[in-house]
Amino acid sequence: MQHQILNMKSLKAIQSTYRQYLYSILAVGVVAGICFPFSDLIGYRTVSLMLLLTVSLLAMRYSIGPVTLSALLSALIWDFFFIPPHFTFTVGNTEDALMLLMYFIIAILNGVLTYQLRRYDRVVQKKEVKEGELKLYNTLFNSLSHELRTPIATILAASENLLSEDQHWSKTDQTQMNREIQIAGNRLNRLVDNLLNVSRLESGHVLLKWDWCDLNELLNAAVTRLNLDVKTSQIELSIPEDLPLVRLDFVLMEQAIYNLLHNAVMYAGENAVIKVDIAYQQNNLQIRISDNGPGLKPEDLSSIFNKFYRPKGSKAGGLGLGLSIVRGVIEAHHGHIELKNRPEGGAMAELQIPTGQLTPKPQPIEQ
Repeated sequence: MQHQILNMKSLKAIQSTYRQYLYSILAVGVVAGICFPFSDLIGYRTVSLMLLLTVSLLAMRYSIGPVTLSALLSALIWDFFFIPPHFTFTVGNTEDALMLLMYFIIAILNGVLTYQLRRYDRVVQKKEVKEGELKLYNTLFNSLSHELRTPIATILAASENLLSEDQHWSKTDQTQMNREIQIAGNRLNRLVDNLLNVSRLESGHVLLKWDWCDLNELLNAAVTRLNLDVKTSQIELSIPEDLPLVRLDFVLMEQAIYNLLHNAVMYAGENAVIKVDIAYQQNNLQIRISDNGPGLKPEDLSSIFNKFYRPKGSKAGGLGLGLSIVRGVIEAHHGHIELKNRPEGGAMAELQIPTGQLTPKPQPIEQ
């Protein structure tokens, strides 16, 4: 299998090289063909500049072999078709002979130097990418170390206390330690979910599990999960009673809503009020999640959805993956999300998702 893969790669490399040679020959031929009818008007020296420019452009894209061939071919074509006497490789005077020689040398040097500069630029870019990847790896490793160590230490400490035979804990203390274990476990679960989701989204092969979803159920599931993980602020849901069922990936969308709510709780402050408003118009689902916290700094608005980005002064905890996952989920649903500051204060996330509509949910019959 591996041998077949290597053969396929070699075949593709050979085909790519052949195409470069073919396109180089065609490019020089086309430029010469365009210039030939106007050679008496523009002069054969001007034609040499046009051919030289063609070689330079080819050198910016192709490897050294096709570039060298195009330089040699352009010199021969210039001599045969444009330098008097025409249609012969004989050069009429010494000046033209020296010009032809200089043209060939300049074309070769220009092509080679341009190719080398492009090659050097690729090397520099690869080095910068590797340095960026190393920096990102160190950042991720340090963040993961902290994010894993804290809840694991909490779980171990609380479990050890509960299992200790030397201590007799009150019912209240036992409940509190169980609560700490639950919070730490949920924190680990959220970390794993974020890492798995960002891996799925970046793979480019996310297959959404489309299903008809109850938006009321979706929102309440996200809020219930949030209440299990953190001490929440006041959350106000505004959900119209006549909302229809819509086609979504329930699990991914619930994760996106949860991430937005969790982010609002973390950055809006303890006494913040978080409002969730839903509307459905013309087969478009609109969700607004707003808070009355301090809002976002202008320098954060352009980078807030980037992976591993965390605003300066952020509270400890988190990898900066939550909002990048939100954007990936919304875009996978062919939707759009915008995060901005509210004129009256606080931040607001606006989501718009095109989705199919089933029928309005049946309303309960009053007795």
